Amino acid sequence: MHDREISITTFGYLHDPAPAAHITLDLRGHFRDPHVSPELRYLTARDAAVHLAVLRTPGIGRLLDAAAAAVLAYLDGPSPRPVTIALGCSGGRHRAAVAGDVLATMLAEEHGLAVTLTHRDLDKPVVDRTRVVD
Repeated sequence: MHDREISITTFGYLHDPAPAAHITLDLRGHFRDPHVSPELRYLTARDAAVHLAVLRTPGIGRLLDAAAAAVLAYLDGPSPRPVTIALGCSGGRHRAAVAGDVLATMLAEEHGLAVTLTHRDLDKPVVDRTRVVD
């Protein structure tokens, strides 16, 4: 693996624990969840309406800029190695997946990094959250 490679995994905390990573971003408590909107609940980050809803959430752009800056800081360290990032939300279908898409694009297009993006839980069924508070 080349030392300028980035691995991004998006996931849902309600499916399995967070994967091991240098940087883990938990999007559950601070960013609006498209799941609460009935018209978005069964859509995923592959749908434009979900992308718009997530990216219009106040603060998300600044968080992604900060995440990109953190990745670059890791790479500038005295022992640059591949960097792993995990982005999680409740189900892994909305917030984390959109954020992962955007971060991967930023790092690849703006910084010329080799990025591998994995959406661990994007295609899993919608989580029944009648008993879960997010």
